[in-house]
Amino acid sequence: MGVKYSHSRPPALAMPSTLELTLILLAGGVVAVGLLKAAGLPALLGYVLIGIGLSPFLPAVDTHSPTAHLAELGVVFLMFSIGLEFSLTRLKTMRMAVFGLGGLQVALTMFLVMALALGIGLSWETGLALGGVLAMSSTAIVSKLLSERDELDSEHGRLILGVLLFQDLAVAPLIIFVPALAQSDGLGPALALATLKAGLALILILTLGQKLMRPWFHVVARRKSSELFMLNVLLVTLGLAYVTDRAGLSMALGAFLAGVLIAETEYRYQVEADIRPFRDVLMGLFFVTVGLMLDLDAVMRFWREILAVLAALLVLKLVVVVLLATLFTLSPAVLARVGLGLAQAGEFGLVLLALALGHGLLAADQHQVVLAAMILSMLLAPLLLLAGDRLARQLEGGAWMARARGVHEIATRAFGVQGHVIVCGYGRSGQSLARLLEAERVPFIALDHDPRRVRAAASAGDPVVFGDATRVEVLTAAGVQRARAVVISFAHSASALKILAAVQRVRPDAPVIVRTLDDSDLDRLREAGATEVVPEVLEGALMLGTQTMLMAGVPLARVLRRVRQTREARYGAMRGYFRGLTDEHEDDARGERLNSLMIRPGMHALGRSLAELELARLGVAVVGLRRPGAAQPVSDPDEPLRAGDILLLRGEPEALASVELALTQG
Repeated sequence: MGVKYSHSRPPALAMPSTLELTLILLAGGVVAVGLLKAAGLPALLGYVLIGIGLSPFLPAVDTHSPTAHLAELGVVFLMFSIGLEFSLTRLKTMRMAVFGLGGLQVALTMFLVMALALGIGLSWETGLALGGVLAMSSTAIVSKLLSERDELDSEHGRLILGVLLFQDLAVAPLIIFVPALAQSDGLGPALALATLKAGLALILILTLGQKLMRPWFHVVARRKSSELFMLNVLLVTLGLAYVTDRAGLSMALGAFLAGVLIAETEYRYQVEADIRPFRDVLMGLFFVTVGLMLDLDAVMRFWREILAVLAALLVLKLVVVVLLATLFTLSPAVLARVGLGLAQAGEFGLVLLALALGHGLLAADQHQVVLAAMILSMLLAPLLLLAGDRLARQLEGGAWMARARGVHEIATRAFGVQGHVIVCGYGRSGQSLARLLEAERVPFIALDHDPRRVRAAASAGDPVVFGDATRVEVLTAAGVQRARAVVISFAHSASALKILAAVQRVRPDAPVIVRTLDDSDLDRLREAGATEVVPEVLEGALMLGTQTMLMAGVPLARVLRRVRQTREARYGAMRGYFRGLTDEHEDDARGERLNSLMIRPGMHALGRSLAELELARLGVAVVGLRRPGAAQPVSDPDEPLRAGDILLLRGEPEALASVELALTQG
C-alpha cells in the first residue's frame, strides 16, 4: 500500500535529514493549517497544500522514504479509528442508507468508470481499479463540514453519512481487489486466493480476538498505568496490521479489524481519545505526501486532461448519487445537498490510487492526471457543499406551499397560548427542560428539525412540532411575540447565532437563554442578543464540587452558600435572587418575577439613568441592562438609557406593572 511514485524532479536535490524534514513540515503545517482554520476550512486541505508547495523543493516521495512510511501509518490509524466507530447497532439503524444507497453508488460508479475507461482505450482492469478509486468520497472533509453546520442528523446528513460509511467499509475488500486485478495469470485465481487468505485471516482474528481482547485489556487496565494502556493499544493496532500485511493483505485491513475488536469492549472511548493525536498528526503527514506526489510540471503539461477528468468525476458522481437517492427521498433540496456533498474524491481513493500505481495498473502520467483531478475535487468540496445549500434554498423556495403548511401547523399549535416558552431543540436537554416546565405548569412549544424525533414526541403527547428555529416565519408562528422566553437547548454556537439573529428581527426584547459547552463563545452570543448563556462545564463543575465538599465533611449550609455565590457571580439574572432552601416559602409568598422591558423612542426613561429613575423605591430591582451589540451588560448606574436598551427587572407583578408605566409615561 506504500507510495511508490517517483516523478521527474531535478536529481540534484538531496534528501534532507529526518529532523530537517520534520521541521519543514511542522513549520508549513502551522502556517497552512492556521490560515485554513481561520477561513473555516478543514485542516487536511492545509496539509495537501503544504505538500504541493514543497514539492518543487524536496526530493520525490518513494517507498523507502521516511515520510512515506509515516504516511502509511497515518492511513493505518485512520482505518483503526473507523473500526472503532463500526457498530452493528448503528449499521442496523442506517442499513438502507448504508447498504442500499451506499452499495449501489459504489457498484454503479465502478461500472460506469470502467465503461468510460474502455471507451478511451484503457484496459478493463485499469478501468475497474479507477472505478474503485473514484467511487470514494472524502469522509474526513464532508463529515467535518456537516458537523460544523449541525447537519449530521438532518435528512441529507443521514443519507450522506450512510454512503460514506459504506465507502469506508468497502475500502478493505478493495485493498484486496485492486492488487488482484494486476495478476498476470488471471483475475479469477488471484482474487480467489486473496479472498481465501482474507477469509482465513478474518475468521482467525475475529474468532480468537473476540475471546482474547476483553480479558487482555482487563489485565492491562488493572495495572492503572496510562503509559502501559497506550503502549498496549499501539501493540494491538500495529500487531494486527503486521499480521495482515504478512498474510499478503494490507496493514490498513489489520488496523480496521483491531478497531472493530476494541469497539466491542468497554475501553472503546478511552482508546479513541488516546489514539486521536497519533491519528491526526500521521494523517496530516499522509496528506502532505499526497501533495508531494503531485508533479507540478506534469500538471502544467496535462492541465486539459486534468480538467476533463475533474469535470467527468464531479458530473458522474453527482448524477449517480442524485439518481440513486431518488429511491430514498423525493425532496429536490435533499437531492441537491446529497449529490453535491458526495461529488468529490476521497482520501481512501488516494490510497487505492497509490496501490494501483504500485501494481502497474496505471502509468506515471495517468497517475498524475487522476491524482491532480482528485486533489482539486477535494479542495472544491467546501464550495460544493455551499453550492448545494444555495441550490437547495432555491429549490425550497419553489416548494413554498409545503413550507406554508408547516408554518400553519406551528401557528395552529401555538394559537391562543400566552406567556409560553419556545424551546429550540428537543434533544435530551430540551426534554429535561420540558419536564421541569410541565411540573411548574409553564406552557411551552418545542421546535425540532428531526422528523423522527418530532413524530415520537408528538405521539407521546408533547407539544413538539417540526420547524427550523432559524427562520423568522417559524418563530413568528410559534408566538415569539407573546412568549415569555426563548431557550436554545442544544450546544451549537453557529446555529444559536442564527436563531438569535432571527429573534432580534422579530422581538429584540425577548429573553433568550442559550446552552453551550463552555464559555468560549460567550461574548459572541451576548453581542448577538443572548440574555444568559449557560455553560455545561460550569454546572457540571458545581455539581462535582458540591458532592466533593459534602464527602470531605464541609457542612451542607456552607456548601449551598458557596454554590449560591458562584452562581450569583456567573448568572446576572440570578444575582441577589438566591436566599437558600429554607426561604423557598418566602419566594412563593412574595411572588417575585423577572420581566424584560425594551426602551423605545418616546418613553419617559429615554436619556435618563437608572440612578436618576430610582426604581428601587417602587419595589423593583434592576437585575441587568443589556445593550444590543455589547458583549457585557451595562453596569454603570449613571449611564443614560438609549433606545433599544433592554432592562431585566425583578419584583412582584404589581410593582413591575407600576415600573413599566412609570418608565413609559413618567
